[in-house]
Amino acid sequence: MPRRSLLPLLLLTLATPWVHAASPEIDTGWILSKLARPAPMRTQFVELHGSRLLKAPLRIEGEYARPNDDTLVRDVRVPYAETSTIRAGSVTIKRGTLSHTYSLDRAPQLAGLQSSFGALLSGDRTQLERAFRLDSSGTRELWTLRLTPKDARMAKYVRDIALYGRGAELRCIETTPSKGELQRTLLAGAAQSASGVADAASLASLCRGAATR
Repeated sequence: MPRRSLLPLLLLTLATPWVHAASPEIDTGWILSKLARPAPMRTQFVELHGSRLLKAPLRIEGEYARPNDDTLVRDVRVPYAETSTIRAGSVTIKRGTLSHTYSLDRAPQLAGLQSSFGALLSGDRTQLERAFRLDSSGTRELWTLRLTPKDARMAKYVRDIALYGRGAELRCIETTPSKGELQRTLLAGAAQSASGVADAASLASLCRGAATR
C-alpha cells in the first residue's frame, strides 16, 4: 500500500458538520478543541492523487470510519474496492478475497504519525507538539492548521500537512510529501459538494473553503 494513502487515514476521522462561530478570532488551541473526536464516527471522502504519468489526478472515493479508539478504517469504493484497517500497530489491506497485514514497524514515520494523530483526536496538544510545529491562520469561520514534522525521519517523507476547516468542520487535508505530488483529500461537506466536479482548480477551491456554502 502506498505510504501516501496512510497519512490521511490517520487524519480523516476528524470531520464533523460545520458549526457557525460568532467570534472571528482564531488560535491553535481553539482548532484542536474542535478537532477532538470520540469514537465511533464516519465520514465520506474524495481523494485526488496527482502523477506526472496521468493526464488528470486519480480520483478516489469512499468512506473513513473510526469504530473505536484503537481502529481506523479506509473503505475505497470508486474506482476500485479496497479496505485498509489500522489497528494494534499494523495495517491490514483487503481487496476481494485477498488480505495482507503489515507491521507499522516497517515504516517508523507512519507509526509516529499514528501516535501523533491519536493525540490530535484526544486534544492532547503537548504530545502533538512533540512531533510537529503547529501554525494556525484565518478565522473561526475559515481556518488553516499547518503541521510541520520536527522528526527528521518523518520529514524525510512528509514536508507538511495542512488542515482546512470551517467552524468545527474539518473539510480538507493537503499532504505535501518531501518527494512527489501533493495529495488532496476532501471530507464531509466538501466531499459532498465535490460530487460531479472534476476540474482540479474547482476541487482545490472546495478544499480551501472558497466555494459558496
